[in-house]
Amino acid sequence: MAEEMEHQKDIELLDIYKSYKKSPYLSIKHSSYFQVYAELLDGYRGNKITFVEIGVLNGGSLFMWRDYFGASARIIGIDLNPISKQWEKDGFEIYIGNQSDPLFWREIFEKIGDVDIVLDDGGHTYEQQIITAHECIPNIRDGGLLIAEDTHTSYFKNFGYPSKYSFIEWTKRLIDNINSRFPAVKVSDLPYKSSIFSISIYESIVSFKVSRQKCSESFEMSNNGISMDAVDFRHKGREVFSVNQDAKWLKKLNKGLAKFITRYKISDLKKYF
Repeated sequence: MAEEMEHQKDIELLDIYKSYKKSPYLSIKHSSYFQVYAELLDGYRGNKITFVEIGVLNGGSLFMWRDYFGASARIIGIDLNPISKQWEKDGFEIYIGNQSDPLFWREIFEKIGDVDIVLDDGGHTYEQQIITAHECIPNIRDGGLLIAEDTHTSYFKNFGYPSKYSFIEWTKRLIDNINSRFPAVKVSDLPYKSSIFSISIYESIVSFKVSRQKCSESFEMSNNGISMDAVDFRHKGREVFSVNQDAKWLKKLNKGLAKFITRYKISDLKKYF
């Protein structure tokens, strides 16, 4: 209980929380989100940005974002419920449509142009989250973000868990995709490696940093300093055989040999997972 109270005090010191409390209309948030917002979004405050929030509901968060980002920010709300159009009278741009519909997104970006930040607080189903990310990322400017909230639904049975097609499983594939920028790694041919520079994972939130300029394939470099001809000790203490590590080739190995390729059996690694 005391720890929760300390956590609450830390949250209350954040500017984003103060903006949240100022909003005249209802907004439901998880306590952990405010520290994530501060970490991801503080650097955008006071700038002339275009911010898109999916999931308007009672309108409370629209007012929070406007207070937080400042008067220079263009705040756009997207919802499936036409009642959300009422917030246009308060100076917000509101569009009604289905976030699972790729055609809707294409029409939206034809109207509003490229954006800086997309926050997905919509329906939180796998198809909604994945289609939204797929359609929005190409329209986010370099240096911008796509933030998916409530990603805990990837672990909810009533949202389809367990499934290899959940949003979190898709995010794992994007981690493979980013690492495929390394010349010797070719595990994913998805197109995002040329636009997503990094992925940040938080409790119930996944954030994608968009920067096409930084997504070039890496290459080995040297500072041309003096070499001490040091021996590489990375395998010292391990019994490693010189074998082809290709998975198909390994399957052909005698099982008794394969499990002793290193000193440690795979079962010994379970404690790390």
